[in-house]
Amino acid sequence: MKKIIILGATGSIGRNCLEVIRANPRRFKLVGISANRNIGRCEKILGQFRPKIAAISHPASFMRLKKAAHGRTSILAGEEGILEMIESLEADTIVSAIAGSAGLLPTLASIKKGVRIAIANKEPMVMAGRLITAAAKKSGASLLPIDSEHSAVFQCLNGEPEKRLKKIILTASGGPFLNTAYKKLEKVTPAMALKHPRWKMGAKITIDSATLMNKGLEVIEARWLFGVPPEKIQVLVHPQSIVHSMVEFEDTSVMAQMGMPDMKVPIAYALSYPDRLPAPCGSLDLLKEKKLEFFPPDTKRFPCLSLAYEALAKGGTMPAVLNAANEAAVEAFLEGRAGFLDIPKLVEQAISKASLRSDNKLENIIKAHKEGGELVRTLL
Repeated sequence: MKKIIILGATGSIGRNCLEVIRANPRRFKLVGISANRNIGRCEKILGQFRPKIAAISHPASFMRLKKAAHGRTSILAGEEGILEMIESLEADTIVSAIAGSAGLLPTLASIKKGVRIAIANKEPMVMAGRLITAAAKKSGASLLPIDSEHSAVFQCLNGEPEKRLKKIILTASGGPFLNTAYKKLEKVTPAMALKHPRWKMGAKITIDSATLMNKGLEVIEARWLFGVPPEKIQVLVHPQSIVHSMVEFEDTSVMAQMGMPDMKVPIAYALSYPDRLPAPCGSLDLLKEKKLEFFPPDTKRFPCLSLAYEALAKGGTMPAVLNAANEAAVEAFLEGRAGFLDIPKLVEQAISKASLRSDNKLENIIKAHKEGGELVRTLL
């Protein structure tokens, strides 16, 4: 019986994690959760799973949930409450799924426990990949990716010596505007951008998928998760989302991980590794797939991918600036204060204006992230 903490239990990844736990009650026990403000879902989780502790980051929601818990679950408040929960609970696996940069400190606190960290939130790895991997090595924590692309790479590399790796190939669906003319992108609304053709995800990651920034963030994450330089990470557009990613080895063999586009599969793998659980979704039927296509990404229409490579090449704290600038630009787009094509323009200006700090101390990463967001808000 593995004890599980889910950071970000009410989001898309959190809900899928709960489905995996619910389907395997003899293997997993939920002992702690964190959430922001979705109290309705929190109440359901408390009623169904009865975790020992729930930490709520949104202050106004704290008292309501405390009343709903009826003393069966301890309710903690704010980021301090999340960190206290991580510190006090014994767990075998901590799922890091808090959206955005807010997941950085909880992820670092989880790593200090020296347990398995199932990483679904790529932003902490983007902001502080060197720091996180060094902390994991020091504590003995294992980092297992939940992202379907990184899970695919992990599975392809499993058991292979690092020196045999020639190239990582990350696949991208292309999002809802794969074949949309550039001029028409000027008129894209948030409602249009939130209609992803393959995956059901949160708003921010869905917009990132539409701009291809999500793939750029995944390139940076892959650089740290698998210890490979950027020139060994390639991105291909694969609209069918059946091949989740590939690895080419030095003998030119290419290994691919394939499956239906369902997040419960990589989640179940991360929670049960090195075991595998019965499939929580339908099997892949290749006879029904008419074709599997691969294209180079169009970085002229979707420059966010190139901007991510640029930030990675600059190194230091620039990926943190990129991440913050993108978060602020996406927020402005969702609120109607910026256009779809403004997102890459704002990010580009931010990384060109921001200070570059070469060291990766936590305080400098946090400063750089703050600067990236402030630059975009000033530009707006």
